[in-house]
Amino acid sequence: MQPIRYYKPELDAVRLLAFLFVFFTHRMDLAPIDKADYYWGYHLSLVGVFGVPLFFFLSAFLITELLTKEQEQFGQINIKSFYIRRILRIWPLYFTFFFGMVLLTQFTDLFGTISGKTQLAFSLFAGNWYITFNKWLPSYPINPLWSISVEEQLYILIPLIIGYTGKRGLKIFAYVALAAAYVTIFYFAQNPRKGFSGEWTNSFVQFQFFAAGILLSIYLRGRQPKWNWVIRVFVFLLGIISWLIASIVCEVHADAPHLSTPLQALSGWILILSGVILFFLSLYGASMKNTPKFVFYLGRISFGMYIFHITTFWIIYQIYKAELASFSESIGLGEWKNDVGFLMAFAATVTIASLSYRYFEKPFLRLKKRFTVIPSRD
Repeated sequence: MQPIRYYKPELDAVRLLAFLFVFFTHRMDLAPIDKADYYWGYHLSLVGVFGVPLFFFLSAFLITELLTKEQEQFGQINIKSFYIRRILRIWPLYFTFFFGMVLLTQFTDLFGTISGKTQLAFSLFAGNWYITFNKWLPSYPINPLWSISVEEQLYILIPLIIGYTGKRGLKIFAYVALAAAYVTIFYFAQNPRKGFSGEWTNSFVQFQFFAAGILLSIYLRGRQPKWNWVIRVFVFLLGIISWLIASIVCEVHADAPHLSTPLQALSGWILILSGVILFFLSLYGASMKNTPKFVFYLGRISFGMYIFHITTFWIIYQIYKAELASFSESIGLGEWKNDVGFLMAFAATVTIASLSYRYFEKPFLRLKKRFTVIPSRD
C-alpha cells in the first residue's frame, strides 16, 4: 500500500514564528530593553518566551497526526521506526553541540562550567529536571537545551500510548496531563518563592501544551479552518493579547519570581495555552502560495537555530561586548549597539544553522527516510 504523504507548509511558518518569539526574548537576558522607555517593546519581548510552549504544542500535534495516520493506514504503529526517526533527527546535533560545549569549557572559562552531574542529566534527557532542582546552569549557552529534554520525554511516551491503547488511551493521557499541569501550577502558586522557580522547566507544567496539541489533532480529525486573512490576523492578535494579559495582569513570567495568587497563576497559564492555540490556528490551513520560500526554509532549519542562537547572543553581547560597542560607534549607531548586536546575532544564527543543516544534519535526515512510514517534510 502506497503511504499517504503528510506535509503542511504552514507548519514550517509556525516553527519559524515560535523561534522568533524565543529569539526576541533571549536577547533580554544579555541586552535588556528599558521598560520605562519602551514599555510595549519590553512586554512584547518578554512574552516571547512562550514561543517554547508553541514548539511543544506543534510537536505533539504533528507527531499525533503522523502516528494516528500510520495506525489507520497500516493497522499498527512501528514503534522501533519512530524511535529511530527521532534519534536521527535530534541526537546528532544535540549531543554534538552539548559535548562540544563540554569540551570547550575544559579549555576556556568564557562559556562557564559544566559539571559531571550536568553532563549526566543532559545525556539522559533529564536536563530540565536538573535545572528545576538546581537553578539555571553556569554555562549559559546550554540552558535552552532543557526544552529538548522535555520533548524527548514526550517522544518516549507517545508511540507506546498510541500503539497499545489507540486514540482512546491518547485522549486519556492528554486529559491526565492537563490535570497534572494545573495541579502543579496550583502547588507553585500556593508556595511562592522570591528567587528562581522550577515551575518553568517542570515537565508536568509543560506537558499541558503537548496535551493540547494531541487533543486538537484528535478532535479536528484532519479538518482545518478555512478562514480569510482578516480573521487569521484577528486570531493572531488575540494570541498576542492573551500572552500580554498572562504576563502583565496575571504576572506569569516563565522563570522569574512566581508571586502570583492561585487565581492569577491558573488564569495566566490558561491564557498562555489559549495564546498558543490561537497562534497555531491563525496559520493552520492558511494558503502559503504567496509566502516567500525563505520562510519555509527558516522553519526547516529552526531546530539548528534554536540550538545555536543563545551561543551567538553570548559571544556578541558578552565575550565581544567591547568590540560590539566600538563597531557600533564606528558606523554612527553607538546608542543602538544592542540592536546592532541583535541583527548580527540573527545573521550569525541563520548562517551557522544553515551550514549545520546542509553539511551535518542532512546525511542523518537522508538515513531517517529509510524508517519513514508516513512521508513528511522534517
